[in-house]
Amino acid sequence: MSSVFNFTFVPWFRSVAPYIHMHRNKTLVLGVPGEAIAAGKLPSIVQDLALIKSMGVHIVMVHGFRPQVNEQLRAKGQEPRYYKGLRITDEVALDCALEAAGQLRYEVEAAFSQGLPNTPMAGATVRVISGNFLTARPVGIVDGVDYLHSGQVRKIDASAIQSMLDQNALVLLSPLGFSPTGEAFNLTMEDVATEVASELHADKLLFLTENGGIRQRPFDPPGEDNPIDTELPLAYAEDLMAQLPPPEKHTDKGFYLRHCIKACKNGVERSHIVPYKVDGSILLEIYTHDGIGSMVVDEKLESLREATIEDVGGILQLIEPFEQDGTLVKRQRHEIERDAHLYTIIEHDGVIFGCAALYPYPENGTAEMASVTVSPQVQGQGDGDKLLRRIEQRARAQGLKSIFVLTTRTMHWFIKRGFQVVDPNWLPEARKRKYNWDRRSQVLVKKL
Repeated sequence: MSSVFNFTFVPWFRSVAPYIHMHRNKTLVLGVPGEAIAAGKLPSIVQDLALIKSMGVHIVMVHGFRPQVNEQLRAKGQEPRYYKGLRITDEVALDCALEAAGQLRYEVEAAFSQGLPNTPMAGATVRVISGNFLTARPVGIVDGVDYLHSGQVRKIDASAIQSMLDQNALVLLSPLGFSPTGEAFNLTMEDVATEVASELHADKLLFLTENGGIRQRPFDPPGEDNPIDTELPLAYAEDLMAQLPPPEKHTDKGFYLRHCIKACKNGVERSHIVPYKVDGSILLEIYTHDGIGSMVVDEKLESLREATIEDVGGILQLIEPFEQDGTLVKRQRHEIERDAHLYTIIEHDGVIFGCAALYPYPENGTAEMASVTVSPQVQGQGDGDKLLRRIEQRARAQGLKSIFVLTTRTMHWFIKRGFQVVDPNWLPEARKRKYNWDRRSQVLVKKL
């Protein structure tokens, strides 16, 4: 095995490990549209789900069958009929839906049963459970249009689904429901996934989609200069939804967004819109810091707060590489434990990605901003500026007139933010006695 591979694999695996721990025993509801299956993405989706499941995640997979039903209708000489984006399901369309559901269930179960050597499924044992977990009711007549056998979710047998998950099974649901009298109704994958996630109080609802997320400028065309907005606070998502025309097609901007909003309002912690065209998109969304799609969340996941003694381990893990390469001065664990209350941290999903400490010298009206660190995974995203602003706020609250830093490598970053270089003799006497003249750190001061 080459040293180059070791060099890239080990840091990568270490960076993923916190997310593996974080999602263990959590519940993921995944909505897979029929378009993704028609595009040939099922094998890679199944392989990734088997991998995620092996890391302790409970999974409910809801498949769609929109293009499959349309294909069968056209083969029978009929055109699909919709009103306001919802299928009108007559007897022929219902037969096509039942047939498509059976075929797709078979394909999904077969895919999870593969165990060829030298593939991601080698050694994987994934038990797939399907069943009549959904009770449905008819949509009825809307604006004089009879939706016939199109239905809506009436009730979810959440306890039965949870029981299957507790037995380490993957639950597979088709967008079909039955009334108490045994009548079948055609549902939508999006509604089923949203209702199931809500009833299970799932930790995540994730939709694989063709568009793959909401753009930072949602009304401009997509492009490199208009990237995906990776995190949408619920309030912003609701405001955006109010500005969009009512979605009817699955490619409309608000088609999946409305379901993500509903799920979050019903208690699902995070709802995601992810591109199925990108290989491994589910893994990228779950196991990397910013993901690859858009996430709707009821509150800002990234927390900027003062540290506690429980954060010392995370702070040490963050700053250790920078101490080893000489960017930061080595600090002992007992020092950080003693000074934990002086640290400000940026935490995302329980992982510390940035920190800075404020050591005051009140007799001199100043304070040192020390151990300023941002993880390489998120550098360039403004976390350093957030830390600086919070440190300045803390210093002002203490009545201090300035803050200073000592640095050997990041002088220009601080100069751009209003710091000025001064002679080391400017330092407070207590700090000057600890100054390492061999290290020759630059001293920069910013007036508040």
